[in-house]
Amino acid sequence: MKPTIGSIALNLTLVLATSALADVPATPSRPNIVYILADDLGYGDVGRLNPSSKIATPALDRLAAEGATCTDAHSGSAVCTPTRYGLLTGRYAWRSRLKRGVLGGYSPPLIEPGRMTVASLLVEQGYSTICVGKWHLGMTWPLKGGPPISGDGYAAESRVDFARPILDGPTSKGFGQYFGISASLDMPPYVFIEGDRVVAPPVARQSKAGYVREGAKDPGFRFDGVLPALVDRSTRFIAEEAARQPARPFFLYLPLNAPHTPIAPSAGYKGTSGAGDYGDYVREVDASIGRVLRALEDGKVAGETLVIVTSDNGPETLAYARAREYQHYSMGQLRGVKRDAWEGGHRVPFFARWPGRIPAGSVVEETICHVDLMATVAAILGVPLPNDAAEDSVDILPALLGRKSEKPLREATVHHTGSGGFAIRQGPWVFIDAPTGDDNGGKNKEPEWLKEERGYTSHDQPAELYDLAHDLGEHKNLYADHPEVVGRLKALLGKYKADGRSVPARP
Repeated sequence: MKPTIGSIALNLTLVLATSALADVPATPSRPNIVYILADDLGYGDVGRLNPSSKIATPALDRLAAEGATCTDAHSGSAVCTPTRYGLLTGRYAWRSRLKRGVLGGYSPPLIEPGRMTVASLLVEQGYSTICVGKWHLGMTWPLKGGPPISGDGYAAESRVDFARPILDGPTSKGFGQYFGISASLDMPPYVFIEGDRVVAPPVARQSKAGYVREGAKDPGFRFDGVLPALVDRSTRFIAEEAARQPARPFFLYLPLNAPHTPIAPSAGYKGTSGAGDYGDYVREVDASIGRVLRALEDGKVAGETLVIVTSDNGPETLAYARAREYQHYSMGQLRGVKRDAWEGGHRVPFFARWPGRIPAGSVVEETICHVDLMATVAAILGVPLPNDAAEDSVDILPALLGRKSEKPLREATVHHTGSGGFAIRQGPWVFIDAPTGDDNGGKNKEPEWLKEERGYTSHDQPAELYDLAHDLGEHKNLYADHPEVVGRLKALLGKYKADGRSVPARP
């Protein structure tokens, strides 16, 4: 991506301003920012959103009571890698090279060189930045020889030189510090990374087991130890930053590994829910969030910290079996699960707390998306964004602060499935540009017992249209009844694709 004259001028201005902003403490207009991204946490897993949940979530319930519950929040994709790309760049990932699926643990970097991220924007504003957790956006692993890594990279594992620094990881995208894992917890290499190096060499081998792929492993790496390790590192960072003199604001991006597979709750959480091991893992996720909140309080920085907790997409397909066995519906009353175009694939829990700014106990019904973080942070700081960044990001600060607007903040929101399908939401209408919102193309991923239980009906239309204001569960396809709505939404989706952006060009 070539920098424009405008972006060069803006970056120069920001760099010059950074020296004046450095070592300035967090204030109401320059808050600390903690963004916690759970992995595969469903809309119906959280008690605040699903009173019938079989899983207690006291930390999230408390966060909702002290801040805002966003009931119409969406991930930028129904799978994890593209959601993370959009969250950090403010740009839908289907505009990148990744048109479907996710990256692997050895995949090359997805975020393009020179592209602004939320972290790089905040660094320019004098923030201390750290990423702790599951990166899953690709890195350049050092090789002993042979061609560069492509695809998921697993075939190149034997050529990786784990003793040398890793390039193009989080510390090259605006994060001053990094600790975590390269991709999902079921993907090799099974190692922790600190900065740009593995903490311990993967001299052992993990065998394939269920969802867990075979691959190189640090002998001391334990699946049930990952979540606690991430929280330990995060709380230590908060304590260090809270004690820093002179003070400066900080940004903690904490993409958790859980409750994604392998489902590995720590011993102390086993048997603590009514939804099996998965429910116990969600209990641990909630407790982990509680630990982060307590660290902010212990450091006496909670009052000047914006905390956002959400999920990268809907629950895994295993949610169907869980609903059958435990009567716990991770998707709540929504239709669909992870990878799907239906609401259960991408409508996610979203809670935001900012004491004194976000009204306590408020409910935000505005449609928002993870790609909106960049524009919202820029609005909080009063920083203009260049035209070649955050092409799909909208400032949702007015909604979080409880301000009513005459029209929706987002003109429309594009949804993307695991296999590369599209849907678009505008107002109450959602148009799914496929014969079914099931990402398996109607191959009966959605179980027959659930269709019967919820009254889902079949149809012979080429696409689907739902009125979410009257049918949030997407039972009745209105495609044939409203051709004018279909035409309008299909044209708008095509325009967004062709224009390379969905927000107006910036001066």
